[in-house]
Amino acid sequence: MTGTIQILGVVLGAVLIVVGVLESFFFRDQRFHSIFLIEPKDTAAVRLWTVNLGFYNMVWGVGAIIGALLLGGANHQAGHAVLLFACVAHVILGIVLVVSERRLWVSGIGQSLLPLVIAVLLLL
Repeated sequence: MTGTIQILGVVLGAVLIVVGVLESFFFRDQRFHSIFLIEPKDTAAVRLWTVNLGFYNMVWGVGAIIGALLLGGANHQAGHAVLLFACVAHVILGIVLVVSERRLWVSGIGQSLLPLVIAVLLLL
């Protein structure tokens, strides 16, 4: 089971890093309007928070990957704690996303579902 959790943790980390890159560097691109709900006229105003949020996601992603890798080694308990924390945090953040903007319910599910699965597996 540990191998499966590690793979899912690395996938979660990679997804968070990709989303972070999109948020930080491609938020002006209207192809991603359905994800970010940013109008072209608002990109200058939201630059600060999108870049910051993107880097948050990239750091969370690195943390999830580190936790997943540690899970299979001598620091199993440290990996368990780090990965569980990252997953629980993203379940909560996905819920907050939906509560704060219902139009982002698909993004909220995307942000919460895989971390929820990993957290449940870690707690079994």
